[in-house]
Amino acid sequence: MRPKVYLETSVISYLASWPSRDLIVAANQQLTQEWWQVRAQDFDLYISQLVIQEASAGDESAVQRRLETVESIPLLTLSEEVAAFAEALVTEGPMPREAVEDALHIAVATLNGMDYLVTWNFKHIANATMRYKIERVCRLAGYEPPIICTPQELLEE
Repeated sequence: MRPKVYLETSVISYLASWPSRDLIVAANQQLTQEWWQVRAQDFDLYISQLVIQEASAGDESAVQRRLETVESIPLLTLSEEVAAFAEALVTEGPMPREAVEDALHIAVATLNGMDYLVTWNFKHIANATMRYKIERVCRLAGYEPPIICTPQELLEE
């Protein structure tokens, strides 16, 4: 059985965007492309309607590239239970009110039993301080949290 991976929108954006002039962003884009080509097939990939919604914003040609990238990836449901847990991540946990969408990504991945939540969002999701707090809230609610990581962290077997 292959591990289950929830792809947060930043990963899709890095896959489908033109190379950035910012050296760090360009390097992360390259790592994302490499992971996609070399390792993505080793996982069962999932997204949610929230990823579709976020990927649908912005420049029309960029939107088209992002949506083509995810067209064959199965969707996880944004249920009332997911919304309630996302709200708990905001009210009881580490997520600030303005990051409710990030909390939804975490909630949908957690409640659907994903092994990994893959993201480039370091501000609210993939940073050491937030990971610990997110995991704590998940476990206190009776859920096993996904491992939050970047594509780079999943490059090696």
